[in-house]
Amino acid sequence: MASDTLKQPMLRRAFAVCKSNFLFVVLFSFFINLLLFVSPLYMIQVYDRVLASRNEVTLVMVTILAVALLVVYAALESIRSRILVRTGARFDKFIGQTVFKTSFRGHLRSPGGGYSQPIRDLDTVREFLTGGGIITFCDAPWMPIFLTVCYMIHFWIGVVATIGAITIFALALANELMTRRHLKDASAASIGANQYVSTTLRNAEIIHALGMMGSISHRWEQLHDRALGLQAKASDRAGSILAVSKFVRTVLQIAILGVGAYLVLESEVTGGAMIASSIMMGRALAPVEGAVAQWKGFVATRGAYDRLSKLFQDNASEPERMPLPAPTGAISLEQLIVAPPGSRVATLKSVNMQIQPGEVIGVIGPSGAGKSTFARALTGVWPPLSGHVRLDGADIDNWHSELLGPHMGYLPQDVELFSGTIAENISRFATVDPDEVVKAAQKAGVHEMILQLPEGFNTKIGEGGRSLSGGQRQRIGLARALYGDPKIIILDEPNSSLDSHGEAALAQALRTAKSEGRTILVISHRASLLNEVDKLAVFTGGTLTMYGPTREVMERLNPRATATPATAVPAPQPMGQVTHMSRASS
Repeated sequence: MASDTLKQPMLRRAFAVCKSNFLFVVLFSFFINLLLFVSPLYMIQVYDRVLASRNEVTLVMVTILAVALLVVYAALESIRSRILVRTGARFDKFIGQTVFKTSFRGHLRSPGGGYSQPIRDLDTVREFLTGGGIITFCDAPWMPIFLTVCYMIHFWIGVVATIGAITIFALALANELMTRRHLKDASAASIGANQYVSTTLRNAEIIHALGMMGSISHRWEQLHDRALGLQAKASDRAGSILAVSKFVRTVLQIAILGVGAYLVLESEVTGGAMIASSIMMGRALAPVEGAVAQWKGFVATRGAYDRLSKLFQDNASEPERMPLPAPTGAISLEQLIVAPPGSRVATLKSVNMQIQPGEVIGVIGPSGAGKSTFARALTGVWPPLSGHVRLDGADIDNWHSELLGPHMGYLPQDVELFSGTIAENISRFATVDPDEVVKAAQKAGVHEMILQLPEGFNTKIGEGGRSLSGGQRQRIGLARALYGDPKIIILDEPNSSLDSHGEAALAQALRTAKSEGRTILVISHRASLLNEVDKLAVFTGGTLTMYGPTREVMERLNPRATATPATAVPAPQPMGQVTHMSRASS
């Protein structure tokens, strides 16, 4: 049974976890709807017994009983509401992290795929579960019961109530058919506009600096107006149907009282039954009216559920993997072909390469040569189209990312820090180990700089590290890469924002890591770091064209220059195939 449950789709498993809560909601709904008979029964007693007998004691006793039952009704309503709130929290707790991680994996595979939306979709589903929508579903089965009671009062009262229920249900169906497509399109357009806003905010500086605000806001306005237009069409139609529903509801109330009055004149029902029938018809129509009122929320929830289902289908959960021993730092690439997510055009082509533990490898080449793609492939960020990246002989896909991460230090070309303290950023938001944080900062040569900040390591840097300069962010990113003494360190343009002092600190950090036997790959356009590397890998047009000891590669690239120039790396010329220098050493 447990294995069958695990095979179910994630959303169904989440609902299964909340099954007992829903059963309690249904049980409470049974008694709540049963207590809805208190008002019509009270009216019958007052009109048919109390007024007829003029007995004040009976009036007092009936009133006390009715109030007591209504107190129970209110208590049950409160308890039902509390259960639903906790059901939503339980649902979110069970599936929330999975949605976040699945969205994260989806974004890695398709960065422009709008993977921030699933979090909002989860909120939509949870709010529907804790609001009036689910209560409407629980109350709906009682509609036939209330209609039956109307027929028990009198046949024609039942007929009027049935016609009213059918009419309002038909209006709800018309609402669905007339607004479904527009609401779906409006939702998609709104998601697109929101994504555009997110992208715009991430690039606020360049937009302001280049005076692009007018053009950008105009583009957003077009997207937003399209969403508003579609929403307006759907709302206009829904509003018309709602107006008709209110008209029908009022006419039905008049009709039921008119028919009841006629039947009283004909002595076929009592005055109490006439008032009670009006209340009973209201109870019978309440679930239908609730469905009409909740229809927009239901459509939004259905769309959110469908998107979440598709998310889980398209981005399967990371499979369970047996933990592997800590890597020694040996890396091998076998016929590696890599393309950006969502593309089939390779930016890294048939790369074969062997890196021994403790080696320091420099990676050079012109812009667009595939160097950053190379770094992303080594970290597992971009999966290969074909070929393999192996760590100690094991394919990187056999590693769970959260288990491999502590052994991997990575400084991307565009350094991103997160809202929090400097210590939290350096410790990768795990439990902060003060000794390890300070150790990493000292290795990165950033310890003294951090101490000069207002609150030292406890300084809050804001979203994206906006309160820091580019060089400060890069050096803190280097400390994060060195945190925990990872066995493999990959640095993509680590000195792009550094001044001379920062470059000296970076060179010292490389020497320290090298002395500790770390496997290091440094991608750089600047030759100042090449003094620290053992071998050079030269990429041109996505192909590894040269790989070997630094001196030999540099002499081949520029025979007239020394092996360790102090300016810039000369752009390599394209070669037909990779040249391995000193094969015995490579």
